[in-house]
Amino acid sequence: MEAVVEAGGAGTARVMSRVEERMVELVSGHGELLARHGGETITGGGKRLRPLLVCIAAGVPVRESDALVRAAVAVELVHAATLVHDDVIDGAALRRGRPTVVATGGRLLALATGDLLFSRAFAELAAGREIEPIRILSAAASALAEGELMQRGDAWNASVGQDRYLERCRLKTGVLFRAACELGALAGGVPIEPLGRFGEGIGVAFQLLDDILDVTGPSERTGKPRGTDLLDGTVTLPLIEGRKRDAELARLNLRTVETAEQAAAVCDRIEATGALEYARDHALAVVAAAKTGLPDGLSEAQRSALELVADGVVERYS
Repeated sequence: MEAVVEAGGAGTARVMSRVEERMVELVSGHGELLARHGGETITGGGKRLRPLLVCIAAGVPVRESDALVRAAVAVELVHAATLVHDDVIDGAALRRGRPTVVATGGRLLALATGDLLFSRAFAELAAGREIEPIRILSAAASALAEGELMQRGDAWNASVGQDRYLERCRLKTGVLFRAACELGALAGGVPIEPLGRFGEGIGVAFQLLDDILDVTGPSERTGKPRGTDLLDGTVTLPLIEGRKRDAELARLNLRTVETAEQAAAVCDRIEATGALEYARDHALAVVAAAKTGLPDGLSEAQRSALELVADGVVERYS
């Protein structure tokens, strides 16, 4: 993402620096435990792709403003909150190779940490005294919850089809990317709807490629054991397509996949079917459509920076 920051101009680096400082401030002052775990969560890695999208969607070169910082902070805090809550639901021990809040502090502390991050996000937007940014992020938060409920409802259901899977990707990941672009566009006074569609597209592709990485690994790169989705009962496109191509996979009862070794063996079988190439091609097509759908009227610099973000999503898999 360094190329994106450079493309956005000096204002991008300044905004992103202020975002980091503000997030640390916001998780302080709520007791030692919550401050520590909240701080560990927001400094625990990640490329800050969503706040970077807020900046670039506002226009290039990026013009530093309090509204832009608030929007970027709020989006990243909601993202961080969902990660903490996801780890509680999944009972995950690791996130990006580091112990999760639920692993180190327990379920109740993790829930409180996620709630704190979530509430601080909306408090940050409320400080701007404008209703539209709050509306945009609250709609995204509702969709995130809907996507999580869909995923839990579909757990271990191997009959889940591609269309339902893609809708889940849109809700769980695409909508927050959309919100990032819409918030940036709102702050910058540029067209909101087409940039929102762009963000949603690359968000869906991001999730598709993340699900491929769960099959391919290695854990040193992903920060979690290979085949974690299988162990959670989460049906993803590689498995959906692999079942179409392999009779043994089609007969597989997901509840029988109980160990890391069993999950790795299923991953090997999925990979042998060519399903990963199918899923990757689909993700690349989604990214290409998102780039093609960028609206007329953007500056060449902004279009180039947004395309760099889209290309960066793809490069995660390369």
